[in-house]
This record gives sequence, C-alpha cells and structure tokens, in this order.
Amino acid sequence: MVRLRVRIGNVEVEIEAESEKLAEVVETIPRVIEKLKVNVESRSLPIQQKKENQLPQISIEKSDSLSDIIEKLFSSEWGLSERKLSEVREVLRTYGLNYPKQSVAVSLLRLAKAGKIRRFKTDSGDYAYTSSTPTVIGVKLDSKEEDLSDE
Repeated sequence: MVRLRVRIGNVEVEIEAESEKLAEVVETIPRVIEKLKVNVESRSLPIQQKKENQLPQISIEKSDSLSDIIEKLFSSEWGLSERKLSEVREVLRTYGLNYPKQSVAVSLLRLAKAGKIRRFKTDSGDYAYTSSTPTVIGVKLDSKEEDLSDE
C-alpha cells in the first residue's frame, strides 16, 4: 500500500492505493484537485474564516495527555482552519496548560505521522496543521469510471 499526499495552494489531496494501481490513481489527481478547489472556494472558506477567531470548545479530562488534548483541538471546528504551532500553544494557554514549545511541536509531529492531523508547509515556509477529516471521492479504477461528484 502506497500513500501519496499532494498539496497545491490551499488544496491537499491524500491518496492511498496498491502500488500496482498508483499510476492510474495519480492520473486522476488534477481532476480531483479542480473539484476540491471549486468546493473549497464555494463552501469551506467562508465557514473557516468565520470560525478562525473562536476558541475551540473541548472538554479536558485530568487523565488526558498533551497529544489527547491536541487531538481534541483539531477534532473541533477550530481544527478545520490551518493552525501554526504558536496558535496551538496559545489555545493551550487559554486552558491553563503551559507546555514547552518543543513538547507541543513533538506532539503535533507524532499526531501528523499517525495520520490524526495533517501537517504541511505554508507559502511562508512554516509548518501548519489542520484536521485530518477524510474527504472520500470514489474512483473506480477497474472500469475506468470516476465519481467526482460533490455529494
């Protein structure tokens, strides 16, 4: 199984396929990205911009680790917008949690490697993080039919 992640502008596509089918899947990337750009521009961005300044509403338990708390942050609506390390630390501070920068950075990296959040470089060269909620777009490789509808 091969996993491929492509980011163009503010659109990111992650594909997972058997290595034999990877070439066929890669051919669909431009169409998928165009479809996602239309969806993002028409629906997602206004919602994300409205929610950007709001603090996430999460419940923190005494037994929650730093990774658990960060995962909760990105599972909320707050995690739909791209967030930098400094923003994550600031939100943690609002909950009274003062973690060292390095601890938060390591937790973010581990969550990204586990596929629980997404990590990518911004145009300015900094890393940013978002929720990893999967968007499913069906692609039938055997019959060469594609379903790129926005259901």
